Amino acid sequence: MDADACPVVIKSILFKAAERTHVQTTLVANQPIHVPRSPYIKTIQVGSGFDVADQEIVKRLSAGDLVITADIPLAAEVIEKGANALNPRGELYSEDTIKARLNVRDFMDTLRASGIQTGGPPALSQTDRKNFSNHLDQLLTKHMRNQ
Repeated sequence: MDADACPVVIKSILFKAAERTHVQTTLVANQPIHVPRSPYIKTIQVGSGFDVADQEIVKRLSAGDLVITADIPLAAEVIEKGANALNPRGELYSEDTIKARLNVRDFMDTLRASGIQTGGPPALSQTDRKNFSNHLDQLLTKHMRNQ
């Protein structure tokens, strides 16, 4: 998990899923992250700097892994390596959608760089949480079947 900006409620869902399924869950961040004591949950703290946590995630990634991230470029790298990327809002990125998401991200960056206020994303809704939980359950069920 790209843990620096992941909402607390999403972390909580992941912690419960890790305990329930006994799937190793790793949080990567450039600051200390508090997690429950569990043999299935660990943290990796990396140094500060641009994309340091992202680079650590990609370095440790294997095909078939699941990465939780809202970072579109990181999601693109995850998909390129044959893994899954799930947004905390429940959007499962795919080869079919990631290029369009990268284009929108780049366009928004251009707008912000030119001084246009684009605002941030809306607050995480109950629907977002439900979508996230549903996709996570589907991916974990698939993982468990393939064990």
